Parts: sequence; C-alpha cells; structure tokens
Amino acid sequence: MRIISFNANGIRSAASKGFFDWLKQQKADVVCVQETKAQEDQLTDPMFRPDGHHCFYRDATTKKGYSGVAIYSRREPDEVRTALGWAPFDKEGRYIEARYGKLSVVSLYVPSGSSGEERQQFKFNAMERLQPIFDGWLKSGRDYVLCGDWNIVRSRNDIKNWTSNQKNSGCLPAERAWLNGMIADAYGGDTPAPKQGWCDSFRVCKPDAVEYTWWSNRGAARANNVGWRIDYQITTPSLQAKTCSITSAPRFSDHAPYAVDYA
Repeated sequence: MRIISFNANGIRSAASKGFFDWLKQQKADVVCVQETKAQEDQLTDPMFRPDGHHCFYRDATTKKGYSGVAIYSRREPDEVRTALGWAPFDKEGRYIEARYGKLSVVSLYVPSGSSGEERQQFKFNAMERLQPIFDGWLKSGRDYVLCGDWNIVRSRNDIKNWTSNQKNSGCLPAERAWLNGMIADAYGGDTPAPKQGWCDSFRVCKPDAVEYTWWSNRGAARANNVGWRIDYQITTPSLQAKTCSITSAPRFSDHAPYAVDYA
C-alpha cells in the first residue's frame, strides 16, 4: 500500500506545475492533499478527478480560497468523514478521513501560527482539542494513518536553523512537546516518549536522516536547502512503514510530496 501526503499550497497552482502528471507515475493507493485553496465547484476540470481515483474534498466554508483538504483513493472507501466536532476547525476545512474496513486514512491540516498571536492561540487551541481525539483513535483498535501538514518540527534533525527558530511558530518548545509526547520513539529531543504511542513513519524508515518537506519562499531557502520537516504520516503501531521518500524536485509547491510504502 502506497500513501502520499502533499500540501499543495493551492491545488490549481500545483496542477499548473505538473503535479497531476507526476502523480500518474506514482501508483499511489491513497493521496492526501492539504491546502487546496479552492471550492469544489471550482475544480470542474477532469484533472482534479484523476483517472482511476475516487475523489473527496472538504473545503473551507469560512472564506473561499482558504485551507481545504482532499483525498484521492483508488479503492472506494466504506465511509468518508469530514468533521471532528469543533466548528472553528471543521469550517476551515482541515480534516477528511476515508475508512476502509478497519483502516482509516486521514488528511489533516494543523493550523499555522506564523501570521500572529491570534492564529498561534488558535493553533494551541486546536492542539488541545485534537489530543483526546488522537488518544481515542490510538486506543480504538483501528489502523490509522494521519497524513498531513502538522506545521511543527520534531527535533534538531528536522529543521536547518534550529537555534534561531526556537521562538518561532512551528518550532516552539510547547508545540514540539505536544507532538513528540504522542510518538513512541527516541527522536523527540528532550520530550520523553510514551511507552505506547504513535509512529513517525519517516523515523521508522530513516532514523537519522536529515531531510525537509517545506522551504520558505523567501530568499534562496530551497536552493540552499534551508528547510523544515513538517509534513508527516503518523501511524498506529499496527502498521509497518517499509520505505519512504520526499520528492523535493520537481517543485509543485513550497512543500514536497511525502510518500510511504506500507507492508
């Protein structure tokens, strides 16, 4: 089973840069997209319904051209869910889940706090509300793959400029402690790992690798590989990630697609 996660920073923009042509070659079973920045009625071109895929969108209803998530699936899901029960989060189009038997694949877009204190507080609020949901999923007996842009790095190996970003959203100690406190591995810096927790598929496959999934559009960040690893596939321990890859080129967005092959 191959799953791809990708923050498109505008699905129409990514399409114009060849994303769907590239996707045809990937033979992915499920593709999770974040930040579609479109309403579904704007995506009438057949390219937004890739051949052989069932396509599901959850748009933002707060304002057009904002946020939004999607799932493309070769197999028709038994059920698709688009709300977690907290209206401010749901209305921004930040969650969609496809269910196949006991497997759930989620496309998730955790808020960014980089635009200012108000959005940072919204991010902290979202984290607090997501925590019991994730805990419940972990204990549910279902297999979960939580794909998406989490807007948080885990540790020094996940960001080029570790020291200078300690006070910036996405690298704040409280954010990292929240994410690392859910993941049962030794790669969360100073945060103790839980005895039972989620798995970071990238660290399962590449324990010590330094690779990034996002680069600022400012300066020559991408050319100089001054990046952050903020796009993940977080899984229940029942799933075995075998290989993974980050496709930094060709460039479809300020993020790179992240693919994982599961046993």
